[in-house]
Amino acid sequence: MADFNTLATQFTQFYYETFDTDRSQLSTLYRDESMLSFEGAQLLGAKNIVEKLVSLPFQRVQHRISTLDAQPSGANGSVVVMVTGELLLDEEQIAQRYSQVFHLVNNAGNYFVLNDLFRLNYG
Repeated sequence: MADFNTLATQFTQFYYETFDTDRSQLSTLYRDESMLSFEGAQLLGAKNIVEKLVSLPFQRVQHRISTLDAQPSGANGSVVVMVTGELLLDEEQIAQRYSQVFHLVNNAGNYFVLNDLFRLNYG
């Protein structure tokens, strides 16, 4: 089993780099049973999740990770990852704070996102 902290770091770097460059490419990280909770809206399945992410009302985004915490979850190598950070959208100068939790499930050595919870954090 890969070290869960290394896995969490590599996953989040890949996820946010992909999100920031081409959100439509995130579909490979989700499955039919995956669920996204995004600002209170719940979406089930890779197709619905990626449609939501692609439809977000901004052209450019940059994620900056502030904290990353990970814990093993269950016997099969699954990992829970919690991220806090900042988003810069389009031409905005003031970053928005966010929190995101991923539940990564090990499927024969390939990980997918079973649960994804996202919230903006307002001051």
